[in-house]
Amino acid sequence: MAALAEEGRVERDGPPAIIAEGLTKRFGATRAVDGIDLSVRRGAIYGLLGPNGAGKTTTVRLLSTLIRPDRGRARVLGHDIVTEPAAVRAGIALTGQFASLDEDLTGRDNLVLIGRLLGLGGRPARSRADQLLAAFGLAEAARRQVRTYSGGMRRRLDIAASLVVTPDLIFLDEPTTGLDPRSRAQVWAIVQGLAGRGTTVLLTTQYLEEADRLAERIAVIDHGRVIAEGTSAELKARVGSGTLHLTLANHAERERAVALLAALGHQPRREVDRRGLSLPVADADVAPDLIARLIAAGIPVADFAYGQPTLDQVFFALTGHAAEPEGAATPGPGLEVMR
Repeated sequence: MAALAEEGRVERDGPPAIIAEGLTKRFGATRAVDGIDLSVRRGAIYGLLGPNGAGKTTTVRLLSTLIRPDRGRARVLGHDIVTEPAAVRAGIALTGQFASLDEDLTGRDNLVLIGRLLGLGGRPARSRADQLLAAFGLAEAARRQVRTYSGGMRRRLDIAASLVVTPDLIFLDEPTTGLDPRSRAQVWAIVQGLAGRGTTVLLTTQYLEEADRLAERIAVIDHGRVIAEGTSAELKARVGSGTLHLTLANHAERERAVALLAALGHQPRREVDRRGLSLPVADADVAPDLIARLIAAGIPVADFAYGQPTLDQVFFALTGHAAEPEGAATPGPGLEVMR
């Protein structure tokens, strides 16, 4: 198994794992992908961040050769997605938004079947299935039919199925949607482990914390276009050097506070907490003056904090609307990469 792991290792040097230029795809009158350019280095975790309908899944379907672009071109692992689709598919794995499992089989049998279909012998397939089930916290449910699994368990098994034979590049399309925080943290650890061993990961997500935590670089997508691209720090810098977070003493005063701050040339954002506001502030020295202005206007402030903007605030600043998300144990040390 260790030998197989070495064979599956991707070199980090060389041409990008993904390079796309002007990818465009229409469905009727809707332009789902509108001229997307991407460059993803080998061995990186690259995030596509955006809300429902932004074009993330269509982009993944294009790059994984499930659909053909109307315009533009792309190479994945050095192969053209239109003229060499079989070569592309030989080096990739795709975990979509919905589980693709045989519900009549047990969790273990699903993984063993996939292993055999991918060319593993009986014993290696069973060994790999047991390894993945343990790593994903599914060992106790291994011999139960998948139809008895919870939604989160099915999702974890579906991701495990993509890793029976470790690909050079894996597409994870919103892999943690619907998972509880513990299971989500487990998936994050496994994704980081894959990249650490050299597998390139293209991750689509609506979870801003997920992109911030995992991705080396992030492309922010809205209405089929990349509207910003860079590291998390670079994207945050586009909003300003810092953000002022305010918690008002009375939620009834929030609209007055918004109007006052807007009159002073700022663009406050209403937080989920009805008393909360946040606004980009280029200079920390400005924050005390803004708080004093609110208090002088009879709008008491219960709490405040100044810090770096979050990716949520970056997305709002770039698009004018928030990213709206839908809506286990740490992996064992024995999880290895196979080829």
